[in-house]
Amino acid sequence: MKKKTITLLIMSMLVISLILSGCSGSGTSSNEPTDSGGDGDKVTLKFMHLWPQGSSKQHHQIVSDIVAEYEEANPNVKVQLDILSNEQYKEKLKVLSASNELPDIGMTWAAGFLDPYVKGNMFAPLDDVLEAGLNESFISGTTEAYAIDGTTYGLPLELNIAPIFYNKKIFADHNLEVPQTYEDFKHIVKTLADNGVTPITVGNKDRWTGSMWYMYLADRFGGPETLTNAINRTGTFEDPALVEAAKEIQSLVDMDAFVKGFNGLSNDEAKGPFMNNQAAMYLMGSWELPNYTTNEEVPQEFRDSIGFFKFPTVEGGKGDINSFVGGPGVGLFVSENSKVKDEAKKFVAFFVEKWGERSVTDAGVIPATKVDTSKVDLPQMYIDVLDELANASNITLYADVQMSAGVANEHLNLIQSLFGKQITPEEFAKKHEEALASEE
Repeated sequence: MKKKTITLLIMSMLVISLILSGCSGSGTSSNEPTDSGGDGDKVTLKFMHLWPQGSSKQHHQIVSDIVAEYEEANPNVKVQLDILSNEQYKEKLKVLSASNELPDIGMTWAAGFLDPYVKGNMFAPLDDVLEAGLNESFISGTTEAYAIDGTTYGLPLELNIAPIFYNKKIFADHNLEVPQTYEDFKHIVKTLADNGVTPITVGNKDRWTGSMWYMYLADRFGGPETLTNAINRTGTFEDPALVEAAKEIQSLVDMDAFVKGFNGLSNDEAKGPFMNNQAAMYLMGSWELPNYTTNEEVPQEFRDSIGFFKFPTVEGGKGDINSFVGGPGVGLFVSENSKVKDEAKKFVAFFVEKWGERSVTDAGVIPATKVDTSKVDLPQMYIDVLDELANASNITLYADVQMSAGVANEHLNLIQSLFGKQITPEEFAKKHEEALASEE
């Protein structure tokens, strides 16, 4: 399938629509459920999502509230929830698809992640849901990442970029400033490591976390198209810039840049040192914004101490400091083999609109649907992220999402091996080429 990179043109449209639009979040939704009064057959919708109460409290609460609202207005409908963490969710989705037992509704990622499920006729086309009026609710350009051959198979819920969050107090204690160049960044890493402070926390047991570090270095050395071209086969992973990016990952490992035991820590586990003021930096998607802005369970003193900066430029590199890793986050799918497909589509349409209304104020999440920002009180960091989106020169979709499932798994395994210094940068590049060639 054709791989996608979200470019300046599309993202400009996204942000302009997000900031200026007043098209949704007010008035009567065209997808409001109608009260069935308890008549009709009882319907059970199985809905599997990846926001557990412990690690994603605000997301979890919004989902629960939307489900309760739908059930109240539709007494004949019961939504049965199955909730797992990110990696558990992905594994269970594979198992259920193999046995043709997907839930009626679930969560998916864009582009390459969709491909095997669409080819296997497992996800239902959702163009009819969009054409019924929902299409106007989405920010222009967001649903395209969930389309294959012109047909839409997922409805996006989020937009994200991945900055480097940092602890301003730790930086101040060591007389450090936000880096403008990669040399500045390495100076920060060395200073912190020499003083017994963990420079960066990363949970590379989950592997996609390490992939984002590699993606940024690939961008800064080679420019925004180099990695994507290697994935879509107009380029190669053996491009000198991509090999150099892999070398730089191992250079950071040698500098003790990353938290001890990083390859054995999940993302949730690695988040701890940052949240406890024990690590200075954390590269992660803007879905973490609630922990630094609106989550009242996080101490205000800590929230006040967190800022973010853009991944710095490399001297002599082709990358732009305003180029980001990111793109649409998770979306919803409806199972093609669902016995209650029509009701599942009604619920999905309702969920998308309600999520757009609630996610901004309740969880600080940038939704994929239009929001009238003049009517919501946003934290400053949230506004700053929107500004970065407005000025983005490029946003490259996560590498594993661009790839087919098989190649993505090999990529992620190779990322872990690269960080663990179990393979050389040259072997890293060669094995990517072999994996991609095997699917041509």
